[in-house]
Amino acid sequence: MKQKAALVVGAVAGAVTALFLRERRAAREGLAGGVADPRAAELREKLAQAREGAADEADFEAAGMGAETIVEDEPEDEEVAAARRRVHEQGRATADEMRRSAEAEGE
Repeated sequence: MKQKAALVVGAVAGAVTALFLRERRAAREGLAGGVADPRAAELREKLAQAREGAADEADFEAAGMGAETIVEDEPEDEEVAAARRRVHEQGRATADEMRRSAEAEGE
């Protein structure tokens, strides 16, 4: 009797799962096969144009973003580069010292 009940419960569970998966697949196909958004092509075209063209200050002003500041990379000052190298060297030296002290404590 228990085997028959288990068989019935399994069959019902399988049927429910099959219905659920069929509905899920139908919903997914409905979204994929539906009508494409008409604005999508226009947005793709604008994106392609934006990638092709360089940002120009006049373009920003025309778009109403004249208050935006366009920042261009300036060549690095030698004094700043020397300070950066010095700081990195000090950091490496400190890290090496910490590693050596940790190894000494571990021995």
